[in-house]
Amino acid sequence: MRGIPSVRNVAIVGAGPAGLTAAVYAGRSLLAPLVLEKAVPGGQLNETDLIENWPGTGDPVSAPELMAQLRRQAEQLGAEIVQDEVIGIEPGKTTHRVVTEQGAVEARAIIVCPGSRPRELGVEGAARLKGRGVSYCATCDGYFFRDRHIVVVGAGDSALMEALFLTRFASRVSIVVRHPKDDPTAIRASVSMRRRAEEHPKVRFLWDRAIEEIVGEAFVSAIRLKELSTGGVEEIAADAVFVNIGRIPQTDFLRGSVELDDGYLVTDERLRTSVAGVFAAGDARRGAHRYSQAIVAAGDGAMAALEVEHYLSHELLGVDSCGPDPVAVRGRKVG
Repeated sequence: MRGIPSVRNVAIVGAGPAGLTAAVYAGRSLLAPLVLEKAVPGGQLNETDLIENWPGTGDPVSAPELMAQLRRQAEQLGAEIVQDEVIGIEPGKTTHRVVTEQGAVEARAIIVCPGSRPRELGVEGAARLKGRGVSYCATCDGYFFRDRHIVVVGAGDSALMEALFLTRFASRVSIVVRHPKDDPTAIRASVSMRRRAEEHPKVRFLWDRAIEEIVGEAFVSAIRLKELSTGGVEEIAADAVFVNIGRIPQTDFLRGSVELDDGYLVTDERLRTSVAGVFAAGDARRGAHRYSQAIVAAGDGAMAALEVEHYLSHELLGVDSCGPDPVAVRGRKVG
């Protein structure tokens, strides 16, 4: 990559909340971080309109503007943000090679923050009405459907948890389940979670059904359901459809380089991956992925950057009196 030193202290892959926060903390440690982002810095929050649960903001804040502010803060602290897609990582002993579409760079430490994306519902109307009643985040958008009829798609713990959360706002929550009620595999959630949902006065299950179409012009107005045992089709009025059928970690480029579990990055409690000097943060990390919240990803990014600073100062260089200065690496661009 033209103009970029051949060896960096730390390369950060991804510029969502985790990556940008990691850049802020690494910048404050004078590590001159390099941030590589294939799209627009800010990650999935660029697709969100308003954030109401970011600590300290008070009034709802524009998600893209919040991420723009975070980017400016990282750059003011010495981060360099480059638009380029990372296509692989080649682990080494004291440095690692980050391969991108435009070239490659060597880094003493790497923080991977590739994020994840919701598994989207592949039916007619779902893509067209995304953000207009079709949502993949109950905590983000539930508030906007107060006293409305909400449909939930998904039968796992997280889906039922979101359905119960949505009862705070909705007049009624309908959960679409593809299997008959007496099918022991119908609900993948725990027994206690299923019981809570079945006993809630606002919740009803639509058994043995699948959504064929989400109906609406500017916004969701109804869903078209197929009864799987009979083939019959019905249309019911609805104001929103919340989908929770899993997430897809964006980690294909890391296969064969670090340990993954069902696509998610495996780390210890210090966010260290299976490769020394490679750390992970955000939604693509096993454990953090179950929350899918910007503030959780940001916290991960801060932790990872602090661990990188410790790794560079103590583990990589050593701290014995005969060894090199443990802080000599800080703020130094080599190459």
